[in-house]
Amino acid sequence: MKRRVLILGAGFGGLELATCLSEGLGDEVEATVIDKSDSFVFGFSKLDVMFGRRSAEAVRLPYGEIAKPGVRLLRETVVAIDPQARSVTTDAGVHEADYLVVALGADYDMNATPGLAEGGDEFYSVAGAERVAELLPEFSGGRVVVGVCGAPFKCPPAPSEAALLLHDHFSARGIRDECEISFTMPLPSPVPPSPETSAALLGAFAEREIAFRPGVRIASLDPERKVARLEDGGEIPYDLFLGVPKHRAPDVVIASGMTTDGYVPVDSETLETGFPGVYAVGDVTTVGVPKAGVFAEGAARVVAASLIARVRGGEGPGAYDGLGSCYIEFGSGLVGRVDVDFLSGPKPTGAFQEPTLALVAEKEQFGSTRRARWFGR
Repeated sequence: MKRRVLILGAGFGGLELATCLSEGLGDEVEATVIDKSDSFVFGFSKLDVMFGRRSAEAVRLPYGEIAKPGVRLLRETVVAIDPQARSVTTDAGVHEADYLVVALGADYDMNATPGLAEGGDEFYSVAGAERVAELLPEFSGGRVVVGVCGAPFKCPPAPSEAALLLHDHFSARGIRDECEISFTMPLPSPVPPSPETSAALLGAFAEREIAFRPGVRIASLDPERKVARLEDGGEIPYDLFLGVPKHRAPDVVIASGMTTDGYVPVDSETLETGFPGVYAVGDVTTVGVPKAGVFAEGAARVVAASLIARVRGGEGPGAYDGLGSCYIEFGSGLVGRVDVDFLSGPKPTGAFQEPTLALVAEKEQFGSTRRARWFGR
């Protein structure tokens, strides 16, 4: 009988895992990918939508285009997970598996910051980015706050990118002098694992007169007074608040009993959970790496190699290395890169590549190679 692999979530981790299984096993495996959405969007594409560079429709990659041996993709919503039985209930029925991989990512919890939904906007979802794209052309001046409401959060450089691109946007419209831009976050620096990257971003902020406020914890927003209340009792006034909501594992994952302190703990080398035959990759886990697609992708390759070894026999893969590279838009049409190593040493390290046009092309290639690999276009 074919081994059944059930993959929950079709983000970076789920798509790479399904692709690797198809390449390695073909029709020897029955890999079912379940996702409630009808399409995939790269995280960096949300900035394109936010600043009107591309439409939301243009950045969507429909799951219906995926055609790989041994793989089927179902558009269903997961409503219950039984990790002991490796059984999953969706709004369309029950699925059972020999191996279960949870790759459902992290959800945004707007309610965790009272007033955020009423008094601010988020740009981390496609819908949120679309709304901000409508607001920015109407904004004629005032105080703009890019505020990270909790850590950890997805795509750690993204709030820095948003602040720098806001400077470009307002400058292009000739209203930069009428706008104050500030960026607050609970972390001590923009990219803590890489002091060099943080220094480059701080230099870019200073050059553009963007106020960076580290170690700031936002408690709530007061929509009527238009102030962000801080946990230390302070306040930050704003005219436009662009927030990064607090993150948490999806409710269905928490209800499954798989989580500890809000996320799924896994073996940092194998990505296996405490339940036999059940793995987890990406933002839903606490594996010790950032919540970014490239790290989910690397983890998925390790899980795929493990499953291929289980099906065909032979040695499994080496340990997950925790390596990844993130591209960072510095504005003015330039892109930098940070190469981070989270697991090989006593503490995370990061090497910085200065912003260049060559890295703009490299970032584009990063997206195009994955489009071709996962979607065949």
